Amino acid sequence: MKNIDDLISSATALAEDGFAKGEIADELNVSKETAAWLVQRGDAQSPPPAGSTTEPEDIHVDWSAIGRDSARLTHVGRTVADLLSKQGEEVDLTIGVEKAGAPIATTVARELDTDLGTYAPSKHQWDDGESEELSGSFSRNFAQIRDRECYVVDDTITSGTTMTETVEAIRDRGGEPVACAVLTDKRGVEEIEGVPVYSLVQVLRVGQSE
Repeated sequence: MKNIDDLISSATALAEDGFAKGEIADELNVSKETAAWLVQRGDAQSPPPAGSTTEPEDIHVDWSAIGRDSARLTHVGRTVADLLSKQGEEVDLTIGVEKAGAPIATTVARELDTDLGTYAPSKHQWDDGESEELSGSFSRNFAQIRDRECYVVDDTITSGTTMTETVEAIRDRGGEPVACAVLTDKRGVEEIEGVPVYSLVQVLRVGQSE
């Protein structure tokens, strides 16, 4: 994607396909507020969502050149695994945050010889004005927490909300997150809820618009 018009077109197409705004945010690696703004810009007939009448401050990350090639994705997953390799001797579970974090976590789990679990965050159900009533879930098709130590893997940290939710959900199941890892951190965090965060790339905004 080269410009904002491409993002608006993509957000509009996803909305027309029935994606909730939280899913659109996940697909485009932007915040929920940015996703709502993009959808609103693409549909002049709809009223602007609350808080989205002005252009949001955000950074779009497009890592599709990695994601569309299995060999590249495997190489990057191995690099993420290396970030986590010295973060715990008793870790035997890697949790991938759906959707994009799951394939990365698959490689991490294979490299670090752990079981694999996945977590679907609440934002996948989010549309305007509903976020406080939603909750995420762990897939029963993969390994369960069962009071184990684990790694948490996702593609991007935008606000930190999804990673925070995932860490809390793991602890609610009796597990203990030892470390988190992402491809890109747009917030520049060192830890979330006391859990260290490692990223291949940190994107930091210099200066603030007024």
